[in-house]
Amino acid sequence: SYHPPIFKGLQSLTLKNPLQSSLLRCAAEGISIYSPHTALDSVWGGVNDWLAEGVLDGKDSGTVSSLVGDKMSSTGVNEGGEGRLVTLHSSISMSILESRIKKHLNLTHPICAGSGGTMLVGKKADVYFTGEMSHHEVLGSVAAGTHVILCGHTNTERGYLPVLASKLRHELARDTDQDHGAAGFDVAVSQADHHPLQLV
Repeated sequence: SYHPPIFKGLQSLTLKNPLQSSLLRCAAEGISIYSPHTALDSVWGGVNDWLAEGVLDGKDSGTVSSLVGDKMSSTGVNEGGEGRLVTLHSSISMSILESRIKKHLNLTHPICAGSGGTMLVGKKADVYFTGEMSHHEVLGSVAAGTHVILCGHTNTERGYLPVLASKLRHELARDTDQDHGAAGFDVAVSQADHHPLQLV
């Protein structure tokens, strides 16, 4: 699963709680759950880069760099960093930017309520594009002259799942070709999983 089913520590597991029940059923069936959430956000080619593609509209119209520190491997290879800073080569209007983001995320409404986004506040930018920020973070950002585009936490992540599935299939096929025993694995994006909220 992209998102960890356990995000905060649990004191116990019970069948009465639907989420905990699903974890117990997985354990009973010997199913392991791997959740690459934060690592997949930060790595080059991950969720944040996929979101940046929507801002750039698939064109060579700007540059993308990590927002908070690059992560270097033990061999000195840059593996990514937290967030992304997109610098456009030329100015565009807010309505064009909103249209690009809505098209990329397949949204009909570009703004959603939520909380989070502490990584962005205080960073010099014309626009903050994120899933969530608190009401007061939005007010402070707008007062400082920064536009804010909130698309909802789940909307900024779920669209990446088919991209991840394709990358995993490619890697598993490559491992199979090298006789690492990856044959028999299937990568699927759930068709039953959906946005947990209904916006009204």
